[in-house]
Amino acid sequence: MGFGVQLQPIAEDRPTLEHFLDGDVQLLPLVAALAHALADPGLLEPDLRPDPARSLEPEGGWSDDQRSRARELALDGLERLRDHGPSAGGDDLVHAIMQWLTGDDLAGDYEPMLREELGIGGADLRAPQWHRADVAPDRSLTVAVIGAGMSGILAAHRLRQVGVEVVVLEKNAGLGGTWRENTYPGCRVDVSNHVYSYSFMQKADWPEYHSSQSVLLQYFEECADAWGVRELIRFETEVTAALWDDDRARWTLELTTDGGGQRLEVDAVISAVGQLNRPAYPDIAGRDSFEGASFHSARWDHDVALDGATVAVIGTGCSAMQFIPHLARLAEHVTVFQRTPNWLVPRPEYQQPLPDELQWLFQHVPHYTNWFRLRLFWRSHEGLLPRLEVDPDWHEPIEHSVSEASAELRKLFELYLEVQFVDRPDLLEKVMPDYPVGAKRFVLDDGIWAQTLKREEVELVTTSIERITPTGVRTVDGTEHHADVLVYGTGFSASAFLTPMKVVGRGGLDLHESWGGDARAYLGIVSPGFPNFFYLYGPNTNIVINGSIIYFSECEVHYITEYLRYLLEHGHRALDVKADVHDRYNERIDAGNLARAWGVSSVNSWYKTNGGRVAQNWPFTLIEYWEQ
Repeated sequence: MGFGVQLQPIAEDRPTLEHFLDGDVQLLPLVAALAHALADPGLLEPDLRPDPARSLEPEGGWSDDQRSRARELALDGLERLRDHGPSAGGDDLVHAIMQWLTGDDLAGDYEPMLREELGIGGADLRAPQWHRADVAPDRSLTVAVIGAGMSGILAAHRLRQVGVEVVVLEKNAGLGGTWRENTYPGCRVDVSNHVYSYSFMQKADWPEYHSSQSVLLQYFEECADAWGVRELIRFETEVTAALWDDDRARWTLELTTDGGGQRLEVDAVISAVGQLNRPAYPDIAGRDSFEGASFHSARWDHDVALDGATVAVIGTGCSAMQFIPHLARLAEHVTVFQRTPNWLVPRPEYQQPLPDELQWLFQHVPHYTNWFRLRLFWRSHEGLLPRLEVDPDWHEPIEHSVSEASAELRKLFELYLEVQFVDRPDLLEKVMPDYPVGAKRFVLDDGIWAQTLKREEVELVTTSIERITPTGVRTVDGTEHHADVLVYGTGFSASAFLTPMKVVGRGGLDLHESWGGDARAYLGIVSPGFPNFFYLYGPNTNIVINGSIIYFSECEVHYITEYLRYLLEHGHRALDVKADVHDRYNERIDAGNLARAWGVSSVNSWYKTNGGRVAQNWPFTLIEYWEQ
């Protein structure tokens, strides 16, 4: 059952069950869940096995007749579950259901990886299979985790499981990371929250398809409390430097707290500070001259009165496109300054609550939460990745498309924008991107963006900004745009990994100097010259159009715990990745990114460093990272 929900017995009659199945439910994972709950592989009819080539479609490309047949099977299955209760299915049944649900034979490591993601009954198949008391009972090991966001609390939980001493250092007064810091109106996750959750702490009572900031913060707080992690956290403690001692093979952390400076010695350090935690401000002349209220979306000032105000917003990235519709309903006038338009992915349910019918299934059908989540995971394990691969023989300009599949995708996205702005050709011209699909992060849209820009009190400005003045924003054509309030929706300094923290490794090697503004790491986790120092959400571990970052964090923390086990088992004080291994790995990563739309396009993007290299993105499939 899901985290925080007790499974309820079915008491409804057949007409009521029919009503539920006529609603907004997904029958494919429901048939899978019923086959599991009833221990009946006969429900997995071969004619209903989804087409792998149509995996992105909700029901795997079912025809109307197939859907009707699946509805009949589900209805009969619900009645059997009501009348006779669940039965215990074996391991072979799970194997059969996986192959049927995915429409794939699951060669190689796919099935073990998917079993981890399935998490039936709260199973934690990624839990460490060792403990310090068994491996090195006479040796202590202390690990500091920097940051108490999604990755940091996961790391602390795993370290507790293996029995090492752990302390979590968090600069804020509470945990949650980005989900605590970003409180702007409209803030929500742009990945389905059934996938944006830990594999072993699945939740059956999400209120929406894409939950809001407050709901996600509550989830991570509940996880931290359930694992006993909160008691390990030193809040309002910022790490300003990490210094390696070659002779003693230990890290010294320099800390800043309300009580002044402190130092802490540990054997290993895990940086879980994330990529999207330092707001980026635009390099625009006059920024300090503005006399009204101004703030970044990640530092939203809720004390500023927006009702009836004239507001200027600089930026139209993911965050801005979430909060601008809310501003438009409050302010007297909103001027939106756009540098680069976004490709919009239609998601009608983006801000919608989960329908009652779906909530009922989560609460009454054993394992439906797990199979529903696994189906979402499978649909996104590659996502649109194959369509963003560069075809070197493709005849169209790179800034239009990178392959035939890319061109087809572009036509679909263009059509969506054309439909949304059919009555406003002036706006359509401004919002139509001039770069290939996938070169920048997609933005999910349920139609709200077009509705917002069409409002009389909203103006979209695409003329470049000359400077910020005491009373507003002046564009290069000389127009002065008055504003009482200025909001920066300009994203984060994503490529400035670990800044402003100073990290000094072996032989006095400075991490930021060694990177030279171009961060690299082996597996995105370790760098040569910095023993026992790890990154979570490090270089080239961001996913673009497939999967959830939580999946990556679980894989990375597994790597770290195995690294620590090796230290203890073999009596070593430290390990360091070989430079040649690190370099070959990054050559492969760079080649992979240059084979994707986001790597070859010249459009500005937070994916890239100032030098133009993609330092953020993982260019391959999810299974490849799991295998490595």
